[in-house]
Amino acid sequence: MNSADNAADIPAASSGAETTDERFERGLALLRTLGGQERPAVLDSLADIAPDLGHMTVAFGYGDVMSRPGLSLRQREIATVAALAALGNAAPQLRFHIDGALNVGVSAAEVVEILIHTAVYAGFPAALNGIGAAREVFEKRPDAAATPVDSEPLPGDRYERGLAKLAEVDGHAGDQVVASMQDIAPDLARYIVEFAFGDIYSRPALDLKCREIASVAMCTALGTAAPQLRVHIHGLLNVGGSREEVIEVITQMAGYAGFPAALNGITAAREVFEERGAGQ
Repeated sequence: MNSADNAADIPAASSGAETTDERFERGLALLRTLGGQERPAVLDSLADIAPDLGHMTVAFGYGDVMSRPGLSLRQREIATVAALAALGNAAPQLRFHIDGALNVGVSAAEVVEILIHTAVYAGFPAALNGIGAAREVFEKRPDAAATPVDSEPLPGDRYERGLAKLAEVDGHAGDQVVASMQDIAPDLARYIVEFAFGDIYSRPALDLKCREIASVAMCTALGTAAPQLRVHIHGLLNVGGSREEVIEVITQMAGYAGFPAALNGITAAREVFEERGAGQ
């Protein structure tokens, strides 16, 4: 099942007073688009023990939050796959959202690239487990299975390539992070430049805006990386993201990492917006 970025048959979220049934029906429509099922499994799986939680998941998680207009469904699924892979504690939900990402226009190669990107922010175990989840999904979706391709060697020196990509994404904010470690851990600073930006960010399979949406989602969800979150909020804005998109990515994390993580993310966004000034 394929879909445009914003499914035309899903009613837009409303800021006005709505009944619970209206919110539920909107969430149900979105879940059908993502999961390709008439009745989402979350309802039946919770019916015997916590039916209200199933209803809340549909009405709030999808009817209220995921249906908001500030991001396309494709962007929302990129953020969700990135966050769930980084958290590393929700394999069934990660498999569901990998499948959902495929259904709304994220390619199998892009899914794999999001999971490779996870290694920078959550480590190799999280990335490896994410790839394992993707393999399970792809095996059931031969139409969308990723075909491994030997990547062409990236041009130039790793460090110089990384410095250029770091400047493109993060500007002075990235330079400051690297400079702050020169007196105590210069090798770690070099690894950030060479590996994170020279090896990972320079890969062509995912554009920079999608990478920064994934990075903001991961840093928000993890809840332990406020300085890095601020850097990547700057980065998302630097590569064409809007303030609305920043807020939407962070707001969405309330459903996947909890309200404290989202609230702390909004605090970081406020600091960045104030630093950049009006209209920047």
